[in-house]
Amino acid sequence: MLDHLIRGATVVDGTGGPSYTADVGIRDGRIAVVAEPGTVTEPAATTEDATGLVLAPGFVDPHTHYDAQLFWDPYATPSMNHGVTTVAGGNCGFTLAPLHPDRPEDADYTRRMMARVEGMALRALEEGVDWTWSGFREYLDALEGRIAVNAGFMVGHCALRRYVMGADATGGQPTPAQLDAMLALLHDAMDAGAWGLSTTQSATHSDGDGRPVASRAALPEELLALSRAVGEHEGTQLEAIVAGCLDQFSDEEIDLLVDMTATAGRPLNWNVLTIDAAVPERVPRQLVPSERARRAGGRIVALTMPILTPMNMSLGTFCALNLIPGWGDVLALPVPERIERLRDADTRAEMLRRADSKEAGVFRRLADFARYVIGDTYSAANEGLTGRVVRDIAAERGQDPFHCLVEICAADDLRTVLWPMPTDNDPASWALRQETWEHEDVMLGGSDAGAHLDRMCGAPYTTRFLGDCLRGRRLVPLERAVKMLTDDPARLFGLRERGRIEEGFHADLVLFDPERVDAGPATLVHDLPGDSPRLDSRAVGIVSVRVNGVETLRDDKVTGAVPGTVLRSGRDTRTVSTA
Repeated sequence: MLDHLIRGATVVDGTGGPSYTADVGIRDGRIAVVAEPGTVTEPAATTEDATGLVLAPGFVDPHTHYDAQLFWDPYATPSMNHGVTTVAGGNCGFTLAPLHPDRPEDADYTRRMMARVEGMALRALEEGVDWTWSGFREYLDALEGRIAVNAGFMVGHCALRRYVMGADATGGQPTPAQLDAMLALLHDAMDAGAWGLSTTQSATHSDGDGRPVASRAALPEELLALSRAVGEHEGTQLEAIVAGCLDQFSDEEIDLLVDMTATAGRPLNWNVLTIDAAVPERVPRQLVPSERARRAGGRIVALTMPILTPMNMSLGTFCALNLIPGWGDVLALPVPERIERLRDADTRAEMLRRADSKEAGVFRRLADFARYVIGDTYSAANEGLTGRVVRDIAAERGQDPFHCLVEICAADDLRTVLWPMPTDNDPASWALRQETWEHEDVMLGGSDAGAHLDRMCGAPYTTRFLGDCLRGRRLVPLERAVKMLTDDPARLFGLRERGRIEEGFHADLVLFDPERVDAGPATLVHDLPGDSPRLDSRAVGIVSVRVNGVETLRDDKVTGAVPGTVLRSGRDTRTVSTA
């Protein structure tokens, strides 16, 4: 007997081939039958009529930071609401394991680092996670049987260094014995099912004390030794972040990334490829590593987002504005002193000069303060400003836009929420995205779901992209769009029997209404442990989500089932050839 039968769905199977109408039967967590409508004779415990609805494989998000959130939110919201059934975590060099059993202070260091570098609420990390593990296997085991989505995890370079080197991991170099210990720890993690190694050398990544995170001190010899170890395990990967990911790679960074993937003989992915027609030289430069890697026997894949991710800013709390060269020192001052400095005309002029300079790289996108929209305000002086554009307010007041913005924020003691309007929402940039998506080493992803919780909301990219493909710009047909969200990432990670609607595959499925599928606006909610805030976005038109055959969501409401699997390398992934 079938566990469930979906009748008359429009099947978009993930291969990129034409859609077709079929009945799809599920048994024991797998797709048991895909047949012409009305031809399935085997009885089913439950059935549903999916006429007019699209049935697709569950979406695979290749870049998340759900490492902590899954402990208090097994449904990985809002990603699962938007059809995501598999998430890849442990990215950017940051994981919650391993933790040294004789140094309980390392857990506190890790919490504060994650709060700073990934924008996770410290109270949520303290109250929502029990932190009882030491090794990576214990961490994975702590999640097993209690999650609603499938989840796989890289092991973070920062955690490896901290475990072996202690406080010396920050800025220090390992002795030969310490490097051997780090390699042994990495092998243990991959034996337990880690998907491989993630690392960062990005200048934007600092720990809770404001110091460069541990992996930033690693020399190429260390990174290549770790990469070589990754290549000794079945079904593994590399993920790496360098400073040039945000704008354009240096020659040295290209050499490093190519050497890592070639040494491991494993794919390496990085994020995020920002596509902007105003900077036409960026995309060709950022794809040079991919071209060189293929000649060297490796593969480098750039992740890029198919939507413009809403992201708010603030002069009061740490955000992307702090990463503009020269801004961090001013924005780190105590609030009264910060306001005084921001009100100084010479300080503002220098900040604007630095924000619009070449050294600001991709952060130059944030420098058009006239285009900012005022979000939540907190003082009587700012009453009525929410939703208004700074340019208009500045014109009324006779101020330049940045001065106007500073005065608005100062009236709220810098608590004002600011929404920068993207500069790359023009036809030329969308045409460039359409062209870039065709490249064999470009893949959709980079949501950062689970991180930067009160600043951005990238998780809904799946439904927003589908809505745009069906009723908006229509840059790619539906069948291609679904493949980009399912089979493409599943194949990159070597996921076994996932990413397609095919008999014998795991029944990770999303059923949606093509006339309505979309994502609602990002709104601030306080539903994290400790009532900490995050941005959320409701799904529109998602009828049902199934993970391993079990329904986890119906009409945007979680069912309470937790059928997800901790996907372990080798068992659940196969080695992906780089040849």
